[in-house]
Amino acid sequence: MTGSTTGSTAGSELPTGVSLTAVGIAVGRAVESDRADALFRDRHARAFVDACGAGAVAGMGAFSGYVAIRTRFFDDYLLGAARRGRRQVVLLAAGLDTRAFRLPWPPGTHLFELDLPALLAFKEDVLAREGATASCRRTALAADLREDWAPALRAAGFDPAVPTAWLAEGLLPYLSTADNDLLADRIGRLSATGSELALDHLDSETRRGSLAGTSDALDALGASWLSTLDDPAGWLAGHGWTVRDAPARTALLQRYGRGGAAPAREADRPSGLASAVREA
Repeated sequence: MTGSTTGSTAGSELPTGVSLTAVGIAVGRAVESDRADALFRDRHARAFVDACGAGAVAGMGAFSGYVAIRTRFFDDYLLGAARRGRRQVVLLAAGLDTRAFRLPWPPGTHLFELDLPALLAFKEDVLAREGATASCRRTALAADLREDWAPALRAAGFDPAVPTAWLAEGLLPYLSTADNDLLADRIGRLSATGSELALDHLDSETRRGSLAGTSDALDALGASWLSTLDDPAGWLAGHGWTVRDAPARTALLQRYGRGGAAPAREADRPSGLASAVREA
């Protein structure tokens, strides 16, 4: 994989527990990639699913439509940040993400991927078998995001003086509220003025309502949601970030031409996706 390095030396094993959610997300990306009107194309997603077996994450199947829209939203965010000059990109809980391989990164982009060592080892094995080639400089780092991962990131070449594009995709709900606050503090200490951050979150009403079934399926996988966030703008502001884009559900569906309008009672509810900028 040209341009790739990895900080993981763990032997490859099939994902378990919370790492299985990365396979479930890969299922969603593979399904979307097969559509004639796909919002993106991920030619490696199916390989991850085949290597693990879709049956391992059967309970996450209903999540595929949301995965497609979330993936495209974050694709647009990252490419927009790159156009604004952000050549340092950090994917927290990168999972089986393939943006280093499928997005058209500008020259000079350095993309860091952080996740658990066993999951990264599985990912590297599959990508090697696929002959995947990164379109940017890529560094994968084994890290438990509940711990202090900043020293390893710095040692791998990350420069906190350079404005950075951060992505926390599929992460916050799996951490406790206290761990999310620690994560945000660590990101903030590493973020120069002009840095950008995007994330997804889960509000308490959605967890109890439309995603109750998904919550049960995740519990069965050993990947329970541990926290919710009902005021993402306020939470981000408290950690030094100003929200730039946080579409409501109907607006997000219309943006990408999917699914028609959300039910009237949910149309103006948050989509669970947001991007923000550090202005000072």
